[in-house]
Amino acid sequence: MTIIINMRDGVDERKIRVAGRLILEGKLVAFPTETVYGLGADALNENAVRRIFEAKGRPPDNPLIIHIADLKDLKKVAASIPREAEMLAKKFWPGPLTLVLPKSEKVPYVTTGGLDTVAVRMPAHPVALALIRASTPVAAPSANISGRPSPTLAEHVVDDFYGKIEAIIDGGPTWVGVESTVLDLTSERPTLLRPGGLPLEEIERVIGEVEVHPAVKGKKVDLAKAPGMKYRHYSPKTPVVVVEGNPEKRLEKIRELVEERRSQGLRVGVMATARVDADEFYFLGSTPEEVARNLFKALRTLDKSGVDVIIAEGIEEEGLGLAVMNRLRKAAGYRVIRV
Repeated sequence: MTIIINMRDGVDERKIRVAGRLILEGKLVAFPTETVYGLGADALNENAVRRIFEAKGRPPDNPLIIHIADLKDLKKVAASIPREAEMLAKKFWPGPLTLVLPKSEKVPYVTTGGLDTVAVRMPAHPVALALIRASTPVAAPSANISGRPSPTLAEHVVDDFYGKIEAIIDGGPTWVGVESTVLDLTSERPTLLRPGGLPLEEIERVIGEVEVHPAVKGKKVDLAKAPGMKYRHYSPKTPVVVVEGNPEKRLEKIRELVEERRSQGLRVGVMATARVDADEFYFLGSTPEEVARNLFKALRTLDKSGVDVIIAEGIEEEGLGLAVMNRLRKAAGYRVIRV
């Protein structure tokens, strides 16, 4: 039995207390953040955290992000806090930025994927903050079956987890649409491990140049210090092909591919920034912010539509475009056509 807790109209303190009590009892509660929906458990409770991995089918060496609601909680989960972390937290928290720091002894290794580092963020969603304040620091990966597109609506969580977890808080659609940016502050230089809802350019305005980990561009790694680095992510069941490169030629190439696939008897879905005649079409939007917000919903919608292939238009890797293209290429298993 999974209870659905409606908070589309804002925080309901009585309902939050119910959800917070579930977290403290070691139960799993899915909840909205500004980025995507998270699957939450008490970050300091080993047994509760293990249930996250079991429910998602998530590899045990894929670390989780701990969500906090107050800066004082950072000292609970991090052994030390460098100056750069203080600067970034002051500027961007609450918000879609995750910092990787040395873990404290209070954080079990199951939460960190066996690492001596911990990933922490403060979400910018009133429901998420209220839930954490009513319970404890909450470990929460995206609330989807491991490897599938992330959820930006409570309905997506219901599709994946109804009957498998104790509660889902419905806070309406998320407004960023891609996961948080992950920055490692335990390496020799600040290193971007995963692009996300906070553009790299904004981080560099605060702390200077940031190194970009090769995994961001698709290089395989043996050790994952952050989610999304090592394993298959964001992929629908339907095969995806990404067309990227020259903006004036992308749509032309997509139209060619649609006709080619149709001539093979396939039903084709297209997700793009301008209308394309296809069996199913999803308009992604005209700005990087709109594309990011619509990306996972588009993948899930086309996946459920019964098409045989999804053709996705890429965008420029500036601002949120870097996160969008990171997700799209992974969703496609790096089946990319450049024009």
